[in-house]
Amino acid sequence: MAAEPSLPLPTREVVWHDGQVSRAEREQLLGQPALTVWLTGLSAAGKSTLAFALERELHERGRACYVLDGDNVRHGLNSNLGFSPPDRRENIRRIAEVARLMNDAGLMVITAFISPWRADRAAARAIIGAASFLEVHVGTPLAVCEARDPKGMYARARRGELAEFTGVSSPYEAPLAADLTLDMGRLSLPEAVAQLVGRIGRHAAGQE
Repeated sequence: MAAEPSLPLPTREVVWHDGQVSRAEREQLLGQPALTVWLTGLSAAGKSTLAFALERELHERGRACYVLDGDNVRHGLNSNLGFSPPDRRENIRRIAEVARLMNDAGLMVITAFISPWRADRAAARAIIGAASFLEVHVGTPLAVCEARDPKGMYARARRGELAEFTGVSSPYEAPLAADLTLDMGRLSLPEAVAQLVGRIGRHAAGQE
């Protein structure tokens, strides 16, 4: 029996539905301003370590927060994406959209992604909203990152086994005017977390 021809999906109107609870009301309920702390830097710069340490510190201070980590989201949400430039761009777009929704829920979001291109980070800022976006450059030097190499990725990239590897075969565009820069080759983890908490506090108070 011949297979039946597939039918086109019906055209649908996609309309945004406003809820009855505003972001401001959620922020008031949680007693905090919602924002996204966007950590960017080379592989092995210390982004994930810093993100989860910051999450713990904010939690201890009574803040509702959550980390979106580069490796973790590729286990589910972005499991269908590779590391080509288009896929990396889509990876950042999806994360920015998720962060925006979480901010709308009144949460503080900490992201830890290489996010190597300025244009993609600018797009993330536009999606999330400039008033809710803190760009933090984890500016650990390449030599330090490569010496750490916890996953052996730099060594593989140097051998030509990994294409499009940031810092080796693909460029990293450092922020031109980051809200905060942290060199995790020089700072201890508590020192870096303290600087982040201070920067978040100034942002929340509208001082910077």
